[in-house]
Amino acid sequence: MNTEAAESQATLATRPRRHRVPPELTIFLVLIGIALVYEILGWIFVGQSFLMNPQRLTIMILQVSVIGIISVGVTQVIITGGIDLSSGSVVGMTAMIAASFAQASTWPRALYPSLTDMPFFVPIGVGLLIGLLAGYINGQLIAKTKIPPFIATLGMMVSARGLSKWYTKGQPVSGLTDQFNFIGTGIWPVVVFLVVALIFHIALRYTRYGKFTYAIGANVQAARVSGINVEAHLIKVYAIAGLLAGLAGVVTAARAQTAQAGMGVMYELDAIAAAVIGGTSLTGGVGRITGTVIGTVILGVMTSGFTFLRVDAYYQEIVKGVIIVAAVIVDVYRQKKRTKH
Repeated sequence: MNTEAAESQATLATRPRRHRVPPELTIFLVLIGIALVYEILGWIFVGQSFLMNPQRLTIMILQVSVIGIISVGVTQVIITGGIDLSSGSVVGMTAMIAASFAQASTWPRALYPSLTDMPFFVPIGVGLLIGLLAGYINGQLIAKTKIPPFIATLGMMVSARGLSKWYTKGQPVSGLTDQFNFIGTGIWPVVVFLVVALIFHIALRYTRYGKFTYAIGANVQAARVSGINVEAHLIKVYAIAGLLAGLAGVVTAARAQTAQAGMGVMYELDAIAAAVIGGTSLTGGVGRITGTVIGTVILGVMTSGFTFLRVDAYYQEIVKGVIIVAAVIVDVYRQKKRTKH
C-alpha cells in the first residue's frame, strides 16, 4: 500500500453511498422536528410562537456560535479517534489573556498599563497563539508519549483553568477597547463560525489533510503502513482544535466585553455533543462539518426552546444528557450495521 491508496480509501469513506440517504438530511429532519415540537408546545403552554420570533432566533444563533467554533475543531479530533476535553478551559484561558492585551488606556486598573489601546489584531493574535500552543501541547503528549487523548486533554483542561485563575488572581479583565469588542457585536460571531465551518468542510472533504484525518480514524495501523506520518498529523489536528478554541475565547471575551476565569465551563461537552449529534462517530473515521453545524443548531434550538417553555435549567441538563446518550447509541447501531455490510 502507499499514500495514494490510503487517500483513495479515506475518500471513499467520506462519500455517502448513492443508495443511502445522506446523514446530514436525516439530522436536518430531526432539527425541523424538534423545532416544530417547540412550536406546538409554545402555542399550548405559552400562547406564543417559537419560530415566528426573529429576536429569539437571533439570540439563539449568537449563543451557539462560540460552541460551533469549538465543535469544528473537536469534530476533527474525534474523526481521528481521539477526544478533546480541554477546549472549554482553553476558551477561558485565552479569553483572559487576550482581553489583558485589549484594555483601553481609560481603564484605571489595566493589567499592563504600558500595553493599552493596542490594535485589535494584537489581542486576537495573542489569543490564537495561546490556543494553538495549548493544542500543540495536547498533540505532542498524545503523539509522542502515547498516553490516551482522554488523559492528555483532561490534564490540559485542569491546567488551563488553573492558569486562567492564576493569571489575574481570579479578578476579571474589563475596560476593553471598542475595536476589540466589535468582533463580538451583531452577527459577527455567527459570521466567524460559518467561515470557520466552511474552511474546514473544504479541508476535510477535498484536501490531503482531510483524507489523512479520516484514514487515521478509520484504521491507524493501515494509515501508518501506507506512509502517513500519523504522529505529525495528530499534532496538527490537535493544534488546530486548540487554535479554534483560542478563537472562540477571543469571540467570547469580545461578546461579553469582559473576561473571567469561569468562561467556557462545560463548553467542551457541548462541542462534543454537537459533533456526536451531527453524526460524528466516537470510534473515529466518520464525521462531517456540515453535520456538526446542524448538531450545533440542534443544541441551540433545544436550549432556546426549554427557556421559551420556562423549563427549569436542571431539567434542561438532564434532557441534554439523555439526547447525547441516545446519539451515541444510534452511532453504535450504525457502526454495527456498517460492519455487517
